[in-house]
Amino acid sequence: MPDPNLSIMVVDDARFSSALIGRALQQAGYRDIRYAGSASEALAELDRRPASVLLADWMMPEMDGLELTTQVRLLEEFGEHYTYIILLTGGDGDNLLSEAFDRGVDDFVNKATVNEQLVPRVLAADRLCGTMQRLLQEKRLLAHNIANLEQRNVVDALTGLGNLRYLRQRLGDALRQLESRGGALCYLLISLEDLRSRHGEGFQRELLYNIARRLRNMVRPLDVLVRLDDRQFAVVAMVNDLRECSPSSFRRLHDGLNLKALKTSEGFLQVNAAVAMVCVDASDAPLRIDDLLRQAAEQLDEARSSGRIASHRVKRTQASAP
Repeated sequence: MPDPNLSIMVVDDARFSSALIGRALQQAGYRDIRYAGSASEALAELDRRPASVLLADWMMPEMDGLELTTQVRLLEEFGEHYTYIILLTGGDGDNLLSEAFDRGVDDFVNKATVNEQLVPRVLAADRLCGTMQRLLQEKRLLAHNIANLEQRNVVDALTGLGNLRYLRQRLGDALRQLESRGGALCYLLISLEDLRSRHGEGFQRELLYNIARRLRNMVRPLDVLVRLDDRQFAVVAMVNDLRECSPSSFRRLHDGLNLKALKTSEGFLQVNAAVAMVCVDASDAPLRIDDLLRQAAEQLDEARSSGRIASHRVKRTQASAP
């Protein structure tokens, strides 16, 4: 059974031909039929309200049916709608069929057989349009669900470590604990040499995975270890007081990356890693997470030039300064 609400647009510069097509569609039960006398008029109308089925004459002045098809497909790139396009042609031959399909046409009807072929082709388009619109709706729903999952995701897919979102959550927890219970907090930022230009993207991912495994074995069980991006990891450690928040306390991380070669698919590789550390205690609270992240990033240049852990204590007055 036809869907009487199926949106159909007929595009033909010959009014008599449009009238014949429209009458046949109405007799078949379709009610939402619009008409355009040119391709440009049709595009303007489609921009206002898309159609499910477009019936267009192949040969029209200024813009023919194939160019109209191209323009319709461009319009659809900015929306979530698919138009089933049927061209009406007076010609025949496999070359016409091939050209039409290559340009994005779904079907075409020879004008010599329009009385016999038009309504069955539109009925077929009717069924396909329903399926296509459901698929597009499911695609929109899936994209929405994926976006929601990504917004809540706290796990780095490559390494299984936490990600930046997880880091911010745990830093927030640590700063609140610092303010209420005392102690000290150490935040370490680890920046690696970018080897993609020499070894490629795949090797960089392998390297990040292997470094994550090594770091996991070097941090304490209660320390927070995350991967921030394709070059950086971070560690959050809670200690009893600032005396434990010193470069010597975390030298194992620096030396474990820089002095011990890493086994890879291309052999053993020496890694260059800069480590910056910022420290705070209860007397510095309250502090903002962004202040800790910024201060650590600012210490990386010193860490690279010195070849040692660059350490800095973040104080509340410093953190609050503009």
